[in-house]
Amino acid sequence: MLKKTTLFLSIAIASATFLHADAPIPPIISSADRFHPEIGASGMVVSRETVATEEGLKVLQAGGNAIDAAVVTHFVLAVTTPQAGNIGGGGFMIIHHDEEDETVALDYREKAPQAAHRDLFLDEEGNADSEKSRYSHVAAGIPGSVAGMAKALETYGTLSWAEALAPAIRVAREGFPVSRDLAFSLDSGKARLLANGEAKDVFFKSDNTPYVFGEILKLPLLADTLEKIAEGGPEVFYEGEIAAALVADMEANDGIWTMEDLAAYEAIFREPAMGNYQGYTIASMPPPSSGGVHIVQMLNVLEPYDLKALGHNSSAYIHLLSGAMQHAYADRSKHLGDSDFYPVPLEWPTSKEYGHEIRDKLNRFAAVQALEVSPGEAPQEGDQTTHFSIVDGDGNAVSCTTTVNFSFGNKYLVPGLGFFLNNEMDDFSAKPGVPNAYGLVGGEANAIEAEKRMLSSMSPTLILDENGDIFMVAGSPGGSRIITATLQAILNVIDHEMNIAEAVSEARFHNQWLPDAIYFEEGLNLDSIRILESMGYTLRQRTRVGNVNAIVKKGEYLYGAADPRALAGSAKGFLLRQSWPLRSKWLTKKCALRCG
Repeated sequence: MLKKTTLFLSIAIASATFLHADAPIPPIISSADRFHPEIGASGMVVSRETVATEEGLKVLQAGGNAIDAAVVTHFVLAVTTPQAGNIGGGGFMIIHHDEEDETVALDYREKAPQAAHRDLFLDEEGNADSEKSRYSHVAAGIPGSVAGMAKALETYGTLSWAEALAPAIRVAREGFPVSRDLAFSLDSGKARLLANGEAKDVFFKSDNTPYVFGEILKLPLLADTLEKIAEGGPEVFYEGEIAAALVADMEANDGIWTMEDLAAYEAIFREPAMGNYQGYTIASMPPPSSGGVHIVQMLNVLEPYDLKALGHNSSAYIHLLSGAMQHAYADRSKHLGDSDFYPVPLEWPTSKEYGHEIRDKLNRFAAVQALEVSPGEAPQEGDQTTHFSIVDGDGNAVSCTTTVNFSFGNKYLVPGLGFFLNNEMDDFSAKPGVPNAYGLVGGEANAIEAEKRMLSSMSPTLILDENGDIFMVAGSPGGSRIITATLQAILNVIDHEMNIAEAVSEARFHNQWLPDAIYFEEGLNLDSIRILESMGYTLRQRTRVGNVNAIVKKGEYLYGAADPRALAGSAKGFLLRQSWPLRSKWLTKKCALRCG
């Protein structure tokens, strides 16, 4: 078996070796490293934007837990990164609560409204209408972010609802410096944003130029909306004044939301997609995300190989990972969707046996063309996204990925409310076999259906050590590239023994089966590229593959790193807590819940 499955290209590997629990642990940082992480002990927050990171860290410093900090960070990102952070979108969160000794997946993904149907985005000739699925009111799914944050806070948090929203309200009201990230997004999305009068008035000046890096931007309409949510609870968003305004706007613009759609929305807890790799426990997002399933699947394929001996980003290494990626994305096209609506075969793709089956199919010496790879047969039975990672001093952790899909969603700022609508309905398969905006092909499992949650690639992931304690928190934005970016960060830490700053900084690549190509970033070795081309691969350079924000815990210390690909990302940690007022509040709250 080893002879058949061991890769031989530029180097020969006689046998596969494994990492063992009793192996010497390498130093997590070294003065010889090219990249260095932020270090903390009592808390770490890593997000896409500095103000949001700082506000989340303040919560930890005051004695709040990782879930408190996550909710605060989420709402502040809705202010400072409106191109991705949101209250008009949705997402996924993996939570590890150390005192309760549980790891859960929180699904607050958007849902299709009741009037949605499988031919919603087909024109009169039966062709998929991408303009309608991406830039119309019909493109928006029922938002889940407000419900999701309320669910997380109520279950595991110590803050009150009003306390959790207060930082975002303050930042929106008083203003914040425009980051390079937001300035770039405003400039690149200028044409469509200017076409929406509300967005034009908020984000552009009288001469139609957008706010630029460093200028102070105030969002009073969004502050008003957040205040209403803080005072009236999530019910205001789903049943009250805000819901009525959203439905009225839909009716005026050929949308299909109703008050019943909003009132029926619910964020739900799910069992994470679980796996084991090199002695670590992997907990990632289950359907309606495909991310967790395929991260576990690819790790199962790769586990027997000595990846470090192959050489990081060598042609042999890229060839091996590319084969695993092809099979995962082929399976995604047929088998993955909302498990509440479609019988997704969860145990089969994440099994060690199926990983072995895929290894037997890998070609050791040449590229395998996409047409030669087909989805496995189960036994019978967006680019603008944001990810943040948080760990507190008590061992609690949150990995959260949230999105409106495209930059600024469908580019429509709701009148009087100050936030953008998502365009997540494009993540459904508008027509079987027709790629979506990210080139992903889907079928029946992800067909449009009323109240169904669209398939996602978001992959918030937690990794636990042999004692069940947090070892790593990771995730990424990047549309279809989220899964492979997160996978490579994990491999860089576990197999290549990089510190977390190195792990998120190294050049990455991506293969999603269709289109039939390896996408790679600048910095990939030219010799590797030439060898891969000689093997029959098509390689295409792109600006970036994902944007991983991650944390690793080693001993008593936390090591955080924001991906340098981000224009405004930041990692901030601290060593000692200043006070503990929120700790006793959580204990009182849990006692009250348990005692009735």
